[in-house]
Amino acid sequence: MPERLGTSALRLTPRAGRPALTAALRHQPARVLSPISSRGLSTAASTDLSALDAYSQAVVGVVESIGDAVVAINVPGPDGQPQGAGSGFIISPDGFLLTNAHVVGDAAQVSVMLTDGRKLSAAVRGRDVATDLALLRIDQSGMPYATLSPTGLRVGQLVVAIGNPLGFQSTVSAGVVSALGRSMRAKDGRLIEGIVQSDVALNPGNSGGPLMDSTGKVVGVNTAIIGGAQNISFSVPAATAEWVVLELMEHGRVRRSFLGLGAMVRPATRGFQREFSFEKKTLVQAYSIAPGSPAARGGVQPGDLLIEVDGKQIGTTDEIHQALPRPGERCSFELKLLRPGPGGGAGGRTLTLHIDAEERPTAPLLN
Repeated sequence: MPERLGTSALRLTPRAGRPALTAALRHQPARVLSPISSRGLSTAASTDLSALDAYSQAVVGVVESIGDAVVAINVPGPDGQPQGAGSGFIISPDGFLLTNAHVVGDAAQVSVMLTDGRKLSAAVRGRDVATDLALLRIDQSGMPYATLSPTGLRVGQLVVAIGNPLGFQSTVSAGVVSALGRSMRAKDGRLIEGIVQSDVALNPGNSGGPLMDSTGKVVGVNTAIIGGAQNISFSVPAATAEWVVLELMEHGRVRRSFLGLGAMVRPATRGFQREFSFEKKTLVQAYSIAPGSPAARGGVQPGDLLIEVDGKQIGTTDEIHQALPRPGERCSFELKLLRPGPGGGAGGRTLTLHIDAEERPTAPLLN
């Protein structure tokens, strides 16, 4: 089931341009409805018809080239009966498969149905709750597959989704990119950045399926809808999915850096903003430091106000997570902070500390 922010599913609404075309046809003589004649159509109606044909051709082309790479996923329960269902798509000819973490849950094995009717078993190779993505593997070769496309997406661009909403296998829906760069909370409370918002109609069961551009490249992994809203749906961007897939393939988990401190968010005063050219409305202040953590080794102390990570201003704990380097990218980063004077009063000084990046423990306790 997809992550829901309400109770009711989305409903399809007519695509822009179709009502105008329908109205134009309604006022033409019967002969214009013949497949061999359109001479009675107005210039505007002819243009609409051509546009609709191009739209249809693009959608059909995506379905015919990528449709067989999309699978239905069923998660067995303790009694052997299905306890969850969703969608997924094959990303390599040797059977690697991408879906949502919330689709597979804690299962080690799931059942996968291909478009040709075959039912296969897929092993869960890794999951990342923080991005709601999971990597599976089918023990088959020569599989049809889709390709992730992490760049070039634009607002207004045509996108196509294929999935299994409400149990209806291989269902196609289409629309446009409504917005880019949205953010949403994963089930572990972390912020997923760069979310793609579209008006593609998604329903429970679409989770884990691909969102594709007109060339059939995957630009997002469908993950959430807003219950009660019409055609507002969200997808994890392909760039994030590409990084997560590589991490899961190489390490079986997604590695993330951490500082090792407890922090609270407080308002940034106008005086502070002016003095330090600080653009954020809030500040992050450390109140506890974990012994032996990167923050402790780097010299961070309780009461320090964190201002920048590698030159990027931070005003929330989420922005700290976003700015920290990924393990393996580089071994250290700079943390700029303000250390208040005695008793927390005036006379503080700014410091730039060099922090050695370290992978977050399996059971994270601090930021």
